[in-house]
Amino acid sequence: MTDVADADSGAEREPDTDAERDGDDPDELVARIAVEDEVAAAEVEALFDRNDELETALEARERTVAEREATIDELESKLKRSRADFQNYKRRAKQREEDVRERATEDLVGRLLDVRDNLVRALEQDDDVEVRDGVEATLSTFDRILDGENVSAIEPDAGEDVEPERHEVVHRTESEHPEGAIADVYRPGYEMAGKVLRPAQVTVSDGTDEDAADAEGSAGEAEDAGASESDASSED
Repeated sequence: MTDVADADSGAEREPDTDAERDGDDPDELVARIAVEDEVAAAEVEALFDRNDELETALEARERTVAEREATIDELESKLKRSRADFQNYKRRAKQREEDVRERATEDLVGRLLDVRDNLVRALEQDDDVEVRDGVEATLSTFDRILDGENVSAIEPDAGEDVEPERHEVVHRTESEHPEGAIADVYRPGYEMAGKVLRPAQVTVSDGTDEDAADAEGSAGEAEDAGASESDASSED
């Protein structure tokens, strides 16, 4: 019995724990686990902090979006009001323009009525009364009215070139002027502030008399030269 007990006590004892089997000290293992727990806790805390930052940034972004949407709504409202105001302005401006045009027309017609009254009085004179002076006075009044409205006559001189926007050719005639040049004014035109109200009707030269005029001029020069030579011979 004694030998068996001694053999059991001398034999190597098997490890009771994993730490003993791995050869680690249980205290060191506890310390290492504690460090790992602290690292894990720090990482979790960092994640929570990051989450808080993201939530704060998201809230700020949402506030910014809300502010921008409010600004857009305000701008759209202002744009609608501006459009409405502009449309109202256009209507008022058009109405004022029509009123000004109507008043200007009324004023012009009122002055033309005076001209008509003068013509009626001239025609109501006795048959043996000379009405030319009265008609000329009425025409002078009428011309003053046109001048006051900035209306001027279009009456080109003979020999000028035709301007299609201001002159209307109604006939071609014999003339001493170059072919296509204005020969005469058939009916004067009128323009107002640079805008043609009625083009002048003109006749233009067909160039047939130009050659005759040149021939006459050459003959006259020859006669003058001959006369000069004759005078010189007489003196000799």
